[in-house]
Amino acid sequence: MKIISRVQYISLFTMVCLNNLFSQPLPSEDESIPFVVTFSKGASLKYGDDDFTQTFFFVIPENTAKPFFIRIFDPETSGKHDEIYGPTNSKTRFSVYGGKGAFTEKDAQNENPKGNFKSGVSLASKIFEGGTQFEDTWYVMGPFNPKEGEIRPNEPGYVFKLVIEGLEGDDGNLYKLFFSSEQNSNVKVEGANSFCYEYTFRLSDIVKSVSHIYPFVPKGVVGCKVSVFDYDDAGLIRVVSIAKKGEIFTSGTEGEWSLIEFPIVEEEINTSIDIQFINQKAVKNNNVAVYIKNQYGELMPFYTAPIGGVPKYKYKIGVKPKN
Repeated sequence: MKIISRVQYISLFTMVCLNNLFSQPLPSEDESIPFVVTFSKGASLKYGDDDFTQTFFFVIPENTAKPFFIRIFDPETSGKHDEIYGPTNSKTRFSVYGGKGAFTEKDAQNENPKGNFKSGVSLASKIFEGGTQFEDTWYVMGPFNPKEGEIRPNEPGYVFKLVIEGLEGDDGNLYKLFFSSEQNSNVKVEGANSFCYEYTFRLSDIVKSVSHIYPFVPKGVVGCKVSVFDYDDAGLIRVVSIAKKGEIFTSGTEGEWSLIEFPIVEEEINTSIDIQFINQKAVKNNNVAVYIKNQYGELMPFYTAPIGGVPKYKYKIGVKPKN
């Protein structure tokens, strides 16, 4: 069987997304995730961030002529949404990269920030500290010319990278993003989507709440391995797809990685899978990190807007009539 490369994953992504209108809030409405979270590097791993760095990629259609903006909700670490330990002493850097190597550099496509993960051409960078200027409101980066992204042969889209780094301090910065065609409001960029290889986010502390992540399964994948960091024994993880009604897995303990493995069947190829985090008890400040690999150890990207829509189980799949 042929090994599926990460470039093939993004090829599938761009072919699909350019034919549809996706939303660009991050986290998205479909994910039901309250916030993205990045801790500063002095924080304990028991707080739920394994590497204090978050990397997102986003694709802008090649025919997009209008500049776009990256809007960041509550980028400072001091407000009501953040996780503060003692005096507020943390800094967070948001950096945008485009140009050659922004995506195709292999160090950028990793679950850990190693080597040349900040590859490409630096387009903008901003460090936020513990102020209140942007508390509960938006900071805007840009405008960015779509053609400043990385364009690749046979790929009808420009790829940009956003790297968020926790610098000194020990607090958790909780924030949201929106890739917008307007500077002063959140307006979708038609045909765009975003994805990442590792996702660190806050779960709701409401009992029975459900959060979702959506990996896409291309041809050649026969198994998935989902690594989850620091779920705090809060609930269950359920896998739903066109062929899975809901496979249930138990959660991991504080400050540890849990591994979930399940096979991929033919009906699931070229569809998204819904990996759900189901709270069975209230756990305050429950942050988790997640990455997914196929049977070859290749990272599988997951998308803020699931390709093909949120997967729904089709009960007739696999049912054969009796002889």
